Amino acid sequence: MADPDFAGIAVILLAAGRGTRFGGAKLDADLEGQPVAFHAAAMLAGLPFARHFAVVRGDTPALAPLGWATLPLDPPQAPQSRSLAIGVAAARAAGARAVLIALADMPLVPAAHVAALVSAFDGDRIASRAGTQPMPPALFGAMHFDALAALSGDRGAGALLADAPHLPLPPGAELDVDRPEDLARAQSLLWSGLL
Repeated sequence: MADPDFAGIAVILLAAGRGTRFGGAKLDADLEGQPVAFHAAAMLAGLPFARHFAVVRGDTPALAPLGWATLPLDPPQAPQSRSLAIGVAAARAAGARAVLIALADMPLVPAAHVAALVSAFDGDRIASRAGTQPMPPALFGAMHFDALAALSGDRGAGALLADAPHLPLPPGAELDVDRPEDLARAQSLLWSGLL
């Protein structure tokens, strides 16, 4: 596999979820002594992407100290498609050739997986996979920026990934923290040393 070429790739961390199923403030919930959002944010901040953009709400834990340019979700109750549009607009303005879309409520994705995605990226699209399901983190070339910006509702970019190549996530890394029991499972996986 080729060495990853991060040049010209902006990462967009979606960190503006309302946490309704969690009971609110899920990104600030404690996981191993840090907010859930810090795990993905710190891992991605350690990779040499051209730009690091995080789309946030007022109650998102502060990510700027980790090296993120934060973009407020406007309006604050807007769906995930609006977060994508805001992030893509910032990446386009920065001259990015591609964007990596990542979720702040997926705290267990390893840096090695993201590097493998970048290594395998051919300029079009590539997704992560759990079972048969394509999912974030996912990379999109600039040719897809208009389609990403035009998405609507509270769905992500999954429809654009149906026929994309994909790399399997390590077992457990696909976990996203939507409910309190997901947080407990994330804690268990970290304690087990499997991730």
